[in-house]
Amino acid sequence: MTIKTGEIVTAFYKTGKYIGEVSSAQENSCTVKILAVLRHPAQGDLHHPKQVDVPFFHERKALAYTERANMPAATVKPYKGPVPEYNDSLKEAVLALKNRLQQDNSEFSARSLEALQAVQREYELMYNLTWA
Repeated sequence: MTIKTGEIVTAFYKTGKYIGEVSSAQENSCTVKILAVLRHPAQGDLHHPKQVDVPFFHERKALAYTERANMPAATVKPYKGPVPEYNDSLKEAVLALKNRLQQDNSEFSARSLEALQAVQREYELMYNLTWA
């Protein structure tokens, strides 16, 4: 399947999943302009998943509205349907991650929730978001 410039797609970047518009397409990667967030990136160290005893526990934000990122072509798929408004999609993705983490009583989940709360405060300032 060939992805074309201008096509609306879903794509993964690190541990986040997004809806975006393809700005350019090469054989192995596509540059995608972010339009919405489907899955918020995981918190913590990507090289040591689910571990808290790491040198730096990352607070990872979602890619910003209209930010462009190079995505592996294998993760880019056509998207059909309406594109949600960015801020609404971001809020839903944050709340979904928060709910998943609250279901797990591990030390990693507790640390991830702390990191996510810090990221959430930044979103409030950046996007003037309020949470239900």
